[in-house]
Amino acid sequence: MSRSASEGRGVQSVEVGVRILGVLADVAQPMKLKDVARLAHVAPAQAHAYLVSYRRQDLVEQDEATGLYRLGHFALQLGIARMRSFDPIRTGGEAVLRLADETKLTTALSVWGSFGPTVIYIHEGTDQLHINTRAGTVYSVTGTATGLVFAAFLPEELVRSTVKAQLAESNATRRVGARLDFTAIARLLEPIRRHGYATIDPPPVPGIYAVAAPVFDSVCQIRMVVTLIGSADAIDVSEGSAHIAQVLDTANRLSEQLGYFPVARATERNAAAEKSSEAKSRRKRVPKLTAAE
Repeated sequence: MSRSASEGRGVQSVEVGVRILGVLADVAQPMKLKDVARLAHVAPAQAHAYLVSYRRQDLVEQDEATGLYRLGHFALQLGIARMRSFDPIRTGGEAVLRLADETKLTTALSVWGSFGPTVIYIHEGTDQLHINTRAGTVYSVTGTATGLVFAAFLPEELVRSTVKAQLAESNATRRVGARLDFTAIARLLEPIRRHGYATIDPPPVPGIYAVAAPVFDSVCQIRMVVTLIGSADAIDVSEGSAHIAQVLDTANRLSEQLGYFPVARATERNAAAEKSSEAKSRRKRVPKLTAAE
């Protein structure tokens, strides 16, 4: 059954209204009426009618001096209520479980704990890997894909101190992954930030590979890491692979649920709207030709 069929009939006017509010949320700065309408793909008169109603309910505010629109106080109250009722750890656990079901591979959700990257959820795939990982397992910062993601997005001072502490540990430690000096991974961090994920070769467990991606919160700080794990013949960690795309999609969706909306999204949305507007303008300027012509 499709999503639309399972959810039943909706209210189109509500969906249009939410789209208008979504524009204000994505752009995150005061906007002109015409820009709100253009990005929401509605006529200015229609957008104005919605904004008038939203002003009455304090969902939207309009600056008296400039006439620009922005989200109002009630929108803030809704956001705060959402954050109070939202459990990011539980939601993250559900997300990696879905990822395990989709890929049939092992997935893990990790947070930064007192001793470094710490697994809080592990879901085994159908291949039943023997990787000696369970909830509470602490990963090496320098020798695992998960650790490298944290190293790329956490403050360098914190990462360096944790790496130093890991190097000082006894060889009997049960930490997963090689313990290396920070200089051994420093060159890897910028590509991870640029691409948004990490893999590692050689892997901490021979023949077992992984891809990991960060989950950010509303203040753009890394909160968790999603990791997909599989044997060499089951997981594809090459650039552009379907498995990497699935991990990134899971991590990005979690980030959105935590209130993370990168500036790039608004930029892309504006660019798409500008392109659409220009195309429509060109179509209007092109005269229709008759058979005689």
